[in-house]
Formats: sequence, structure tokens, C-alpha cells
Amino acid sequence: MGRKSGRHESLPGLVRKVFGLDQATLGTYLRLSRVEMGHYESGRRELPEPLLTRLLPLILAAQAAKTEPRPPTEPPPTLAPPDPEPLRARVDYCQHRARLLRASLTKLTARQQAATRLQQALPALLAAAPDEAARRWLLRRQEQATADLDALEAARYHELRARLLGLEAEAAALVAALGEEGPVEG
Repeated sequence: MGRKSGRHESLPGLVRKVFGLDQATLGTYLRLSRVEMGHYESGRRELPEPLLTRLLPLILAAQAAKTEPRPPTEPPPTLAPPDPEPLRARVDYCQHRARLLRASLTKLTARQQAATRLQQALPALLAAAPDEAARRWLLRRQEQATADLDALEAARYHELRARLLGLEAEAAALVAALGEEGPVEG
């Protein structure tokens, strides 16, 4: 017969979850090995009274401290104010990378717009080509314009744009965490 599936919320499990302890750490407090701790936590063994008595203060504290989890976007009220230097350094990094991405995106967009204009003009240009050499030159330009507008280039555009938006959002969030008014490049 196999093990039961599903999560068993034992008292040691509750204490571990609320206080962020691993089995070995709680086991050390209870003077148990990690394996023994696992047996008690899984319910394979009943907690004897001496262990329950030793665990009781942690159980009561866990019950008192148990609250609904906060969204990861909301800092805990007891979090210390951040050290501003690493955050400012990260803002600088994000803004620098965003400038580079913005420049790449501008070049890519300009190339795609030029390719679109060329493709629109090509039928008339090919019809008016003065000779075969000019026609071959125009056909090579058409191949390049097609490559500049293909699905891979479209994916590259969207990837660069997403990375740019992400860096700008990160910089803005860090500036807000610092509580500073300041230009966040956009």
C-alpha cells in the first residue's frame, strides 16, 4: 500500500511553516534527528507528551503569529528601510541598459520602416528599372527588406521592447522604494 498523497498539516509542520524553519532546525530544538522529525511531521508517529510540551510554546506563538500571506509586491511592515546605495546602483544600471535598448529599438524600428517603404515602392521601381543590373540590385534590396520584416525580426522587436519596459518598470519601482523624487528615464 502506497503513501497517502496530499499535505498533512501537523503541529511541527505548522510551526515550521510559520517560522520558516527546516526539519533539521526544528529537530535540533526538539533534540530529534531530521529523520525522526520527518516521522512526527508526516504523522507516521504520534508526538509523545514530552515533545509536545517542548513544542507547545512554539505552537502557541505560531497560532498567534499566523496571518494571511502578503502579496510579494507588498513589503512586510517590519522590513527595515533599504540601504540606498545598492538600489541607486541598480537604478543606474537599469537606466543605462534601457538607454542602450532604446537605441537598438530605434535602429530596428527605423530599418523596419525603411524596409516597408522600399517594399511599397519596389513594384514601380522594378517596372521602371533601366537595365538588368538595376533590376538585380532592386531584387537584392527586396530580399533584404523581406528579411528585415520577417517573423524573427518581429520577435526581436517585441523582445527588445519587453526588456526595455521591464527595465524602466524596475527602475521606477526602485526609485519608489527609495522614496526619492527623480527622473526615471522613459
